[in-house]
Amino acid sequence: MPTLDRDGVKIHYEIAGDGAALILTHGYSSTGEMWAGQIEPLSKHFKVITWDMRGHGRSDYPEDQDQYSEALTVEDMAALLDAAGAKDAVVGGLSLGGYMSLAFHATHPERTRALLIIDTGPGYKKDEARDGWNANALRTAERYETQGLPDPARVSAEVRLARHRDATGLARAARGMLTQRNARVIESLPNVAVPAIVIVGANDTPFLAASDYMAAKIPGAKKAVIPDAGHSANIDQPAAFNAALMGFLKDAGLTA
Repeated sequence: MPTLDRDGVKIHYEIAGDGAALILTHGYSSTGEMWAGQIEPLSKHFKVITWDMRGHGRSDYPEDQDQYSEALTVEDMAALLDAAGAKDAVVGGLSLGGYMSLAFHATHPERTRALLIIDTGPGYKKDEARDGWNANALRTAERYETQGLPDPARVSAEVRLARHRDATGLARAARGMLTQRNARVIESLPNVAVPAIVIVGANDTPFLAASDYMAAKIPGAKKAVIPDAGHSANIDQPAAFNAALMGFLKDAGLTA
């Protein structure tokens, strides 16, 4: 089981395939297992890196709340590229993983070959809206602290696939990684100068408007709506999702 030591915090990751790097980041309270249905088609063309964010799955759950942040997550991603011997990568993710992918590009545009933004929001320009999001994130943290891991029957598909040792890391991740501090990510959208696709499930109602916004603000961005899919578009409709993803990568000149 490969792990990366990040100043004493072990990060679990897996690599499949060879070639140019492509890193996929999971959503909050999920793990890298959610990408199982994409590994086979992607690994024919890329060195595919999947991983568990700190506080999730097989990575460490540090007790220090300061070990959970957007900045540390972005640098975990950069360190994973280093570990894979990759100068740059196609960078993508779902929900929180998509937001972190945008944050990675904002910090390391020179290491980003393309962006895959899936069932994701870009954050908020207005403090009031961000405060509302953060209040919900803190309620999520409190729920994990008081109730532990949820009943698998009551969570979405990508979360149902996850295996966590306990809920402590998820609570701290909600406080430090799910909460947002500023408008940096949403304000970076017009500066994206690499191929990008925004993918959203047709039934993922909370993220439809955000997907439209990102597709409009990112120069030249493509958009794909996956029919009969919810927040886990890649799991709900893997064939349609993979077709949209691979079509974009081919059209962008990233695959043969």
